[in-house]
Amino acid sequence: MPGPAVLALFGPTASGKTAVAEAIAERRQARIISADAMQVYRGLPVLTAQPTFPTALVGIWDLDFEASVAAYQRLAHTAVDEALAESRTPVVTGGTGLYLRAALADLQLPPPPRAGERDRWERLYDRAGPVRAHAFLARRDLRAAERIHPNDRRRVVRALELAEAGSSLAPGRDVLWSEELRHPTMIVGLELSHDELLRRIAERARSMFDAGVVDEVQRALSRPLSHTAQQIIGLREIADLPPESAIEALIVRTRRYAAYQRKWMRRIPGLASVAADRPADEIADEILEMARSRERLPAH
Repeated sequence: MPGPAVLALFGPTASGKTAVAEAIAERRQARIISADAMQVYRGLPVLTAQPTFPTALVGIWDLDFEASVAAYQRLAHTAVDEALAESRTPVVTGGTGLYLRAALADLQLPPPPRAGERDRWERLYDRAGPVRAHAFLARRDLRAAERIHPNDRRRVVRALELAEAGSSLAPGRDVLWSEELRHPTMIVGLELSHDELLRRIAERARSMFDAGVVDEVQRALSRPLSHTAQQIIGLREIADLPPESAIEALIVRTRRYAAYQRKWMRRIPGLASVAADRPADEIADEILEMARSRERLPAH
């Protein structure tokens, strides 16, 4: 049987995924494809840590565009298939677990929200409160309600939207964590010690301010923003707080996000872990050697 044709990199924010992907691309004919829900937006390259190396699906949408996994999945499948057709190795990399799975698998995704629906359900949630809004969801979609904490406003609202549209946040057949992928794939997870990850997160947060992230955010907020763009980590903190307080708030939020990403990584089937506490070149060499030894990548 042929070995996997696609390479995927996952890990918490600041684990070095971008540098490793670029080192792999420098060593072989590859096309890097981003799987990051924040980097899809143009206008915030510093805040979302966008790569300067040519990368597909970075900066593809304006900040007023309402992003969805379904819209991303269509573009990601096309990018992967085009790379394979050109005899290039698709290297899918990013920290958004759902986007990574959407790029690699054929997920049956719920429809995007209809115009005005999200505002309506957000008003209901805020007016009724978390417990009553969650109870209302349970009457309409018990399976979805069982998966969502009442205080998770975003997911409760989304589940109510889907229930109204005749869909569900908890479909009967879930392929999210299955090994059913569109192409044979090798998935690599970048592992860092807790202390080293926290150090890198703090270092990157401070470097963003040195790179002018405050002005970048002010320019972005002068234009309309979609609901999904408003969820970009650090956007409101940088806009509303003095710089030193904003830095600390950004570090705290990023740490929480990294903890969530690490939980995702533990659930990815067949993931091969590599130590990320060393230069990107070394990590790339190890990954490519793993690929060669397992016949994971096609010969060029």
